[in-house]
Amino acid sequence: HVQLVESGGGSVQAGGSLRLSCAYSGYTSFIDCMGWFRQAPGEEPEGVAGIDSDGTSRYSNPVKGRFIISRDNAKNVLSLQMRNLQSEDSAMYYCAAARIGFPSLARYLYNYWGPGTQVTVS
Repeated sequence: HVQLVESGGGSVQAGGSLRLSCAYSGYTSFIDCMGWFRQAPGEEPEGVAGIDSDGTSRYSNPVKGRFIISRDNAKNVLSLQMRNLQSEDSAMYYCAAARIGFPSLARYLYNYWGPGTQVTVS
């Protein structure tokens, strides 16, 4: 199994920035792709960004140009730098890991999930 724990969520004013981190451990050799997802109350979860072990990334249209996903394979840390946050970015953010070898925003492809961290933009 792989364990993931997010941190860095909080409250911020519109236009502000936050950096989320996800520490992962366990059988990390099983995983290649990692991603960030979010879910606002009453809405379906959505993929935000994904990155594979080579650093190839992809983003959803609402966050493209504002969010940057990165990973440190030596430290087993996944990050999401979020800039120019807007109220519609408010959600619970989840870190996830997958065995697939390409970046994806499809939830069903991910095998392991963290408990989430809340981001609130006002």
